[in-house]
Amino acid sequence: MRRLTLALLCGAYLCLALIIALSLWRNGGGWGAGVAALVGGLGLAFAFHGLIEHALTAAGLRTEIAAIRDAHKILIDQVERVDARLSEVVETITDDALRRSEELSSEVHMLEDLVQRMGQRLEERMTAPPIHARHAHDHRRESALLETVRGALAENRVDLYLQPVVALPQRRTVFYESFSRLRDESGRVLMPAEYISVAEPEGLMTSIDNLLLFRCVQIVRRLAKQDRQVGIFCNVAPTSLGDESFFPQFLDMLSANRDLAGALIFELGQAAFEARGSVEARNMAKLADLGFRFSLDKVTDLDFDLQDLSRSDVKFVRVGAQMLLDEMVELDGRLVLKSLPDLAAEDFCQLTRRYGVEVIVEKVESERQIVDLLELDVGYGQGHLFGEPRPIREAVLAEADPPTDFLRQNLRRRAGGRG
Repeated sequence: MRRLTLALLCGAYLCLALIIALSLWRNGGGWGAGVAALVGGLGLAFAFHGLIEHALTAAGLRTEIAAIRDAHKILIDQVERVDARLSEVVETITDDALRRSEELSSEVHMLEDLVQRMGQRLEERMTAPPIHARHAHDHRRESALLETVRGALAENRVDLYLQPVVALPQRRTVFYESFSRLRDESGRVLMPAEYISVAEPEGLMTSIDNLLLFRCVQIVRRLAKQDRQVGIFCNVAPTSLGDESFFPQFLDMLSANRDLAGALIFELGQAAFEARGSVEARNMAKLADLGFRFSLDKVTDLDFDLQDLSRSDVKFVRVGAQMLLDEMVELDGRLVLKSLPDLAAEDFCQLTRRYGVEVIVEKVESERQIVDLLELDVGYGQGHLFGEPRPIREAVLAEADPPTDFLRQNLRRRAGGRG
């Protein structure tokens, strides 16, 4: 476009010079005056043209410089925005790293305390004389079993088992109950009925329960990362609730992971709940303030104090299937429960729900039991009919519980290399 403009201007200059030259020639100036006028006009025209071209070039340069300045301003704005965003990302990463470091530090402190207490108990019990010995044979058997339990703790041969709890009547898995199982050196699994009789008098059950409790927290955290909305019932020892050294550290760890409150339900026996003291009740309230719920198992009496359960954030009671069926008797032509003769049997679960408590029927072994239990409007069931307890794979535990090696090494050291 610029070249066309310049060409047209040159043509205009030439025409103007010719007109001036012809005018002089016709008015008597002769050929010499006409040629001189033509040459002079062309020279002036091209000089003027040079000035115009220079002016156009300067204007173009100013326009380009202005565009470059605008682009530079835009680039500076973008750089400043990127720098601000990078600063925010760095601060966020730093905050997350500090928070994670604090969480890991809290867990490690809790593990150290657990290791120390377990090690002290092991050392004390190793030097203590055998108890409850009636005969030499029983004495040797109990001593051997006790050494097996000590070895399982020292070598971290404590496995986590999970059994499904299903919603009725759909039979959809909504919870899991956790169990601890010990293994001897040959890999044989020891059932609780085998080792509780010797572990409980020696004070080792609290250590087993606390280790199980910590693993449940780790597994729930792993499930939460996978967005799996499944809860886990985890047994908590009454002595742990009243332990002034262990509980504060455990509470700190749960405070840092309070987003798991909906997926972790702490369970204790009915007798332990009813015999709890003020310290245990206060610590249960602290856990409830974080959003954690409670459940009662080992139920022997269906005449619950439902108001007390509601105040204590107990949301589940676990009742044996056969026990519940045996409680039903016919009175004046209607089915009632022996413990609650004034209440129709089919109204029992509705009554507990009014106080926010759901009934879980455990040890369900047959379809016939399910038919009878559904008439009672039971909400949840558990038992071999729905699935047996299964161990969590070692690879999963290793990933979910990194401090396991630390725990094993300290237990082995404090146990004097036994196990």
